[in-house]
Amino acid sequence: MGMLDGKVALITGGARGQGRAHATTCAREGADVVLVDIADQLETVPYRMATQDDLAETVRQVEALDRRALAVTADVRSQEQLDGAVAQGLAEFGQIDILLANAGIWTQGAFWELSDQSWDEMIGVNLTGVWRSAKAVAPHMIERQTGSIVITSSVNGLEPGANYAHYVAAKFGVVGLMKNIALELAPHGIRCNSVHPGAIRTPMTDHQGAWDMFAGHEGGTEADLVEGGYGFHALKGTTFMDPQVIADTALYLNSDLAAKVTGVTIPVDAGHMVLPGVNTAPVR
Repeated sequence: MGMLDGKVALITGGARGQGRAHATTCAREGADVVLVDIADQLETVPYRMATQDDLAETVRQVEALDRRALAVTADVRSQEQLDGAVAQGLAEFGQIDILLANAGIWTQGAFWELSDQSWDEMIGVNLTGVWRSAKAVAPHMIERQTGSIVITSSVNGLEPGANYAHYVAAKFGVVGLMKNIALELAPHGIRCNSVHPGAIRTPMTDHQGAWDMFAGHEGGTEADLVEGGYGFHALKGTTFMDPQVIADTALYLNSDLAAKVTGVTIPVDAGHMVLPGVNTAPVR
């Protein structure tokens, strides 16, 4: 018996990284999945975003776990496309029990130097996209009087981060959105919570720009990223974490184990939030 037997999960940003971890975890626990991803590049994002090949690989991994997967190419900034993804999911599976609002981007820049496009793409994907995703599934969940929504925020939804004010604003914003969704959907038996990842190693964080940030200068290396990860966390032996730690937390929130849990923020940060700044003496 899996923890999500008979369920259907819709996952935004499902092509790779944390989205793929959510997909395979849901499948392993008995759920079929609808994978939504733009599978294209945004102009302001400096790292390679997910592709159709990435999306196909996630489908393959879900099917290898003997569960069904429906891949839908859609932009979370478009209500029409998200509504279409939900409609396709309902036509294929007959229900959607879980929303994992996971799609997100990360870019850098001092707030006074950000272009309008950088701001708009960040807020559009990381905040408005979450609202649109929840809006798309809500009518169906209300009709069935059941459902679980898990929103991916960040530790930067709980604290600031230098040179990515647009990201911080979006991730703080989804906390307020989450709490209001939880409040408004509670009378319908629908829960909503947020997870707040610390440093997770995905293509969004493992690229030259991130290496440079942790190195403190241009020309950073993968070793600088790993070393910076140790300083970011309090728990012994923890550098950048595998996306599975986030998928495991979301699994709990979407399962019957959390049947009475709604409106909460859960950091999955290896103790980052208890640090007085950075960990200046990490134990390896």
